Amino acid sequence: MDAYGTDSDARQGPDEPGSAPEPADVAAPSGAPGPFPEPRTGVAALSLRYQIGAALALAVVAVVVCVHVGMVFLHVAPSNTVTKAHGKAIDDWIYPEFEQNWKLFAPNPLQQNISVQVRADVRTGDGGLRTTGWYDLSAEDGRAIDGNLLPSHTEQNELRRAWDFFVATHDGNNRPTGLRGALSEAYIRRIVVLRLDREDAAGKGGVIDRVQVRSRTTNVTPPKWSREKISDQPIYRVLPWWPVTASDTVGGAE
Repeated sequence: MDAYGTDSDARQGPDEPGSAPEPADVAAPSGAPGPFPEPRTGVAALSLRYQIGAALALAVVAVVVCVHVGMVFLHVAPSNTVTKAHGKAIDDWIYPEFEQNWKLFAPNPLQQNISVQVRADVRTGDGGLRTTGWYDLSAEDGRAIDGNLLPSHTEQNELRRAWDFFVATHDGNNRPTGLRGALSEAYIRRIVVLRLDREDAAGKGGVIDRVQVRSRTTNVTPPKWSREKISDQPIYRVLPWWPVTASDTVGGAE
């Protein structure tokens, strides 16, 4: 008798009746369901009717966006055949909601140098009155900006924007053209008074009684290769004298 054949711990071959099947060999019951499909999301989750409606809506939006971009492009582009033939249709689309105030490919940079200057009547400590010379405030800002890697917003824009605000709200005779005219006058008056105080224009014991502002405009010299002829003479716009109120001073502004 073979001792190994009667040993209860002896291994049985895979083909022998008593061998256990491997897990991979176990077949799933024929009635068990398979893996569940991934749920649909987005437009794919809608019914066919709503999918068609969503596709039409997206198409309409895409068409409107393309038309709008095209209209804006034609509006800001230089004059051409299309804008000449359909200029009214373009304007009707753009104005007033989508107005643009710049020109694509044809910028119109400022071709003038404008400096804002101020002088003051000063009431001296002994009761006298003297008039200062003209202080070029724009030149002072220019010197502060020149060579400065991080110039302040005040030095770059405060005086320039204040003067633009004044010019936009006054006519050629320096008369206000709207309700914002008085506000622009008060704004620029306060700026120049604070600048004069910084320069100690009144001197010891003096008080600034009134101020006068003017602008000096000169044309930018054209390049040497240009045949354009322009005047190099400055043009002055002189404003009337403004009395200084308490709200214009350093204490009143705080």
